[in-house]
Amino acid sequence: MINDKQNIVILGSTGSIGTQALEIVDNHPDKFQVVGLAAKDEVKEVSYQIQKYNPHIVAIGSEIAYRELKREWGNKANIVMGIEGLSEVAAYDLADITLVALSGAIGILPTLAAIRAKKRIALANKETLVAAGDIVMEEVNTNGVELIPVDSEHSAVFQCLLGEEKYLENIWLTASGGPFKNYSQEELEQVTVKMALKHPNWLMGPKITIDSATLMNKGLEVIEAHHLFATAYDNIKVVVQPESIIHSMAEFSDGSVLAHLGTPNMKIPIQYAFTYPKRLSTMVNKLDFTELGQLHFAKPDVKRFPALQLAYEAGRMGGSMPTVLNAANEVAVHNFLNEKISFTMIPTIVKNVLYEHKVVVKPSLSSILEVDSWARIRSAELCS
Repeated sequence: MINDKQNIVILGSTGSIGTQALEIVDNHPDKFQVVGLAAKDEVKEVSYQIQKYNPHIVAIGSEIAYRELKREWGNKANIVMGIEGLSEVAAYDLADITLVALSGAIGILPTLAAIRAKKRIALANKETLVAAGDIVMEEVNTNGVELIPVDSEHSAVFQCLLGEEKYLENIWLTASGGPFKNYSQEELEQVTVKMALKHPNWLMGPKITIDSATLMNKGLEVIEAHHLFATAYDNIKVVVQPESIIHSMAEFSDGSVLAHLGTPNMKIPIQYAFTYPKRLSTMVNKLDFTELGQLHFAKPDVKRFPALQLAYEAGRMGGSMPTVLNAANEVAVHNFLNEKISFTMIPTIVKNVLYEHKVVVKPSLSSILEVDSWARIRSAELCS
């Protein structure tokens, strides 16, 4: 049992992870209290959240949305704006836990702000570690804070490793394979946005859903695992597990393998990041092994889904390369969602931007932000 209420900040409160986190608060109102929220520009949704949860501070991304919220709720909460406001909410004095559920590299600066304010970080934003993993993990170690992964795969590895990190030999990240795992190259050429947004197992935001369809999501997770668990890329394996029941596995030096199993529901890893090292009941369906039937495993096909291989290459090169990978992919996915490029063009755009970039071996934070900006501009040019 948790004795005291945990004060929680949710960055990305209107997204899939953010709204599920709020449902966890609803389920355990005696355990959690929302003190800060942040969103992009969804005025209606944020207004509802302010009314329901009474946060002390709220950040919004756009100036128009800021003016509306300030006019309506300025006497009830401190309304702030932009990346500065986002970082202010992330590091809010009264917060115990900062959930980073933003989409994209915009999560870097507020995550660093929360780390320096010595909050527990519940990290659901893999792009932050992909783009700036060395810097972020150095800050985590320097400040002695807890960084608990929320991605189902990394939460699974985190739980399998507890107390046995020194015996780890391989990490096995599982992938559903996405909706197109059995498609031919010709069929992949015809994939539409509507088709790609229908993930077979998980309910997620649009960007991560497209990344799952291209397998770039798994590539980003490989880089994230490298930083989270200080593990070499050769020891991070990917296996397709289409039922999404095994969320990932840890293989140890004696040949033992610990696997984390559960129904595909993000509320489990979100809540665990809030309660670690304790657990609470969740309002999710439990796994019934008598109805499970079979589990299947396969190698990922990097010829049809080259994004995974690109991520391994960028990760092994290190330095600024993962930053370029992430930024180019974000822009390419955005253009696909807006029907400006085809599904199969996404990894092609990323590959071209990667190959144009001259790696910065040990980039500073300012260098990372500059490289990120260049890669976005170049990717947009190629998309057009």
